[in-house]
Amino acid sequence: MVTSISLQDRLLDAIAPYRDRVDYLEIRLEQSESTTIAYRGAQLDAVDRSLSLVGGVRACHKGGWSFVTFNGLADLKGRIEDAIAQAQLIGKETTQLAEVAPIQDYVSVNLGKDPRGVSLDAKRKLMESYNQLLLEFDPRIQTTIASYRDRFGTTYFVNSLGACIAQERLDVNGGFSVVARGEGNVVRQGFESIHSRSDYDVLEGIEDRVKSAAQRAVGQLEASPVKGGQHTVVLDPYLAGVFIHEAFGHLSEADFVYENPRMQELLVLGKQIAIPQLNVVDDGTLPGLPGSLTYDDEGVPAQRKYLIKDGILTQRLHNRETAGKLGEAPTGNARALSAMYPPIVRMTNTGIESGDRTFEDMISDIEEGVYAVRMLGGQTNGEMFTFAAAEGYMIRHGQIAEPVSDVTLSGNVFQTLKDVEAIGNDSVYKNGGCGKGGQSPLPVSVGGPHVRIKNVVVGGR
Repeated sequence: MVTSISLQDRLLDAIAPYRDRVDYLEIRLEQSESTTIAYRGAQLDAVDRSLSLVGGVRACHKGGWSFVTFNGLADLKGRIEDAIAQAQLIGKETTQLAEVAPIQDYVSVNLGKDPRGVSLDAKRKLMESYNQLLLEFDPRIQTTIASYRDRFGTTYFVNSLGACIAQERLDVNGGFSVVARGEGNVVRQGFESIHSRSDYDVLEGIEDRVKSAAQRAVGQLEASPVKGGQHTVVLDPYLAGVFIHEAFGHLSEADFVYENPRMQELLVLGKQIAIPQLNVVDDGTLPGLPGSLTYDDEGVPAQRKYLIKDGILTQRLHNRETAGKLGEAPTGNARALSAMYPPIVRMTNTGIESGDRTFEDMISDIEEGVYAVRMLGGQTNGEMFTFAAAEGYMIRHGQIAEPVSDVTLSGNVFQTLKDVEAIGNDSVYKNGGCGKGGQSPLPVSVGGPHVRIKNVVVGGR
């Protein structure tokens, strides 16, 4: 692999002659090494180790953007000239980019146990042992997936304004899922995922967490379909975080707002859109989470943003172009899946801030309701949403009661934000992957406490 100093110098030298040829020019280059291991059922399904060096050149001229990729430095000059020619060909308007001071920095990973120092066979044996735990947990388990991935990468960024930033990133991921089959061909799923930005040790000694995926799948085999209708629903922290990410967070991405007149009418900054107790943040500065970063992929520092503060819409998420076009400040939310993709407006770590209610207090006066746990799947369409919970339980007379299945939650996000009745004091963040514009899964995290909502439309089977 090429050394970091020579890479930064070569990129600076490459961009220098072209600074004045277009309104804006940038180069991102990424070198990475990764390992993937996966068991499916009893079989070792995949083992892969890879090294890569890839990059992209992005140019903007008179409002017209171009993006050209490359996978070696030998053709960099030609790729820069291609990007400039394409931008000049399509640009017909005015370039509007929010101003950002150029930064020079090198961001290192604070490593614990480095997975690059662990043998491939040791990683394989660890996943094999966890997969065996799942296979042997219960005879009703039909199949399992136990997957491992580590990736260490360094992204180099230079632009025509004088920015020169290098950022190291490590991701260590373990994913465990189970499919169980009961009487009458009832099928249930359970899953667990584990992530670290710094330490291979996060995956060692986690037998109980791995088995929890099997426990959830088997436990739901005895569940009866929930009775459909309007219910008071309590979301667990994971589902609360997914809800706010999917149903509201994407609406806060300014490229969506800028291109959608209907959303411009609904999402007016300063407008009360939720109960006064609700605060929603997108925070790329939280330490150690999948969506955390020092600088985004346009060299803008990460920030903590209140999308909703005291129930009022206060900020939206921007790249430099959307901030410039809407006359707002950039927020550090230009992100790309890798240097092979152009940065677009994306979330980082998005969640609901903690309130003041304990879980026990929150359910104590519910005569009949539904406790929805984790997410199995879902979709959003503008302001409308539908989510399927991975697990469900009835709440009866202030207590968690029998498990129920086929719990789907649907509604209008703006009405739902006003129907929140209580916010728990137990916020946690969970790792996830987000899809948008053909770039998936982008590392993010979703967070929140338990949240109680009235009048939720719950569909059963």
